[in-house]
Amino acid sequence: MALNQRQALLTLGAGFFLALHFATWISSLEYTSVASSTALVTTNLLWIGIASFVLFDEKPRWLMIVGMAVSISGSVLIFWSDSSTSAPGSNPLLGNFLALAGSWCFSAYLLIGRRLRADMPLTAYIWLAYGTAALILVMACQVAGVSLIGYSTPAYLVALGMAVGPQLMGHTAYNWSLKHVSSTFVAVVTLGEPVGSAALAWVFFGETFAFVQGIGFVLLLAGIYLAARGEGRA
Repeated sequence: MALNQRQALLTLGAGFFLALHFATWISSLEYTSVASSTALVTTNLLWIGIASFVLFDEKPRWLMIVGMAVSISGSVLIFWSDSSTSAPGSNPLLGNFLALAGSWCFSAYLLIGRRLRADMPLTAYIWLAYGTAALILVMACQVAGVSLIGYSTPAYLVALGMAVGPQLMGHTAYNWSLKHVSSTFVAVVTLGEPVGSAALAWVFFGETFAFVQGIGFVLLLAGIYLAARGEGRA
């Protein structure tokens, strides 16, 4: 299937926003904790919900709205609890802003994907979008003088694992879903990231989380469940 000019330009735009998402969000982890970073980057639910209503007249059902509210409440609790216990020497304000910027970029990426995936094959979309994102990030590294060589073998293996797992499998699953469910629901599902991320950060990096954060994780999962019920009744 040949792409028309509109599809090609929008897919390039999706790749651009995906690149900015990775650049801002991954950079945020240098300044704030994993829990706060992932809690803020997944607030794309709020931005997508607003944009979908204003731009595309997508009106979520009441159960979806309740799920959104519960999930956002969980994110706020995680962020509040983590910010009050930030490690000395960190810069949570900068890190949290970068994570929020990453959320805005990912919201744009999902919204564009929702428009395109209605009549564009998945393979064509992901190759062009991912390729554009990769090219932009490599160029950014060159401009910034960041070398891509000289690292240890484990570092390259971890990077490869991230590319194959979270990117090729995870993001492709998101993009496949965009043809079958709303972008708002996909955004709700991403709210599960803080739970898994915080658990892994605790295991590998010793980043503990407080009781209030635990409540936030429960709210996130409850919100996802409610949103799934709401989507199923659409």
